[in-house]
Amino acid sequence: MDSEATPVRADVTLVVNGTEHRLNVDTRASLLDVLREELGLTGSKKGCDHGQCGACTILLDGHRANGCLALAVAHDGADVVTVEGLAQDGELSPVQKAFVENDAFQCGYCTPGQLCSATGMLDEAERGWPSAVTGDLGADPVLDDDEIRERMSGNLCRCGAYVGIVAALRQAARRREGAEA
Repeated sequence: MDSEATPVRADVTLVVNGTEHRLNVDTRASLLDVLREELGLTGSKKGCDHGQCGACTILLDGHRANGCLALAVAHDGADVVTVEGLAQDGELSPVQKAFVENDAFQCGYCTPGQLCSATGMLDEAERGWPSAVTGDLGADPVLDDDEIRERMSGNLCRCGAYVGIVAALRQAARRREGAEA
């Protein structure tokens, strides 16, 4: 058996940060690898490459996803947002601003995944999606510290910046609520 078999390639179209890309990719390539190696978007990080650390978190069709576990060929036509796409018109997103204001990062390696996950998490809470710790499933979730920690539990920070991350998300959630009132 030849372990050096020629890779199978396929054409895919991805809309990444608002720009359409037509690519011919190896059918074994993850979205993370395509974003980093084919499109030069290196914000999403390769941490564990097993879906356990969250460093590669992106928004895939509006939902949080581990880019290392998503095969690019399975997402032909998908809308992908990476950390590079969170800021609009040179202005940091509200979540990015809250991270800066609350010193919610140290080395910064996990920060891109944390930011994408936080953005998705706030959208999920806004839509009323409960988490494992949501007390009243009939009411809109209240983003207290326990709720934020649970919702962000798929994103690890080896530096331990969790206090700043939770504070940043609490602030971003309050600002969202204030903007909607």
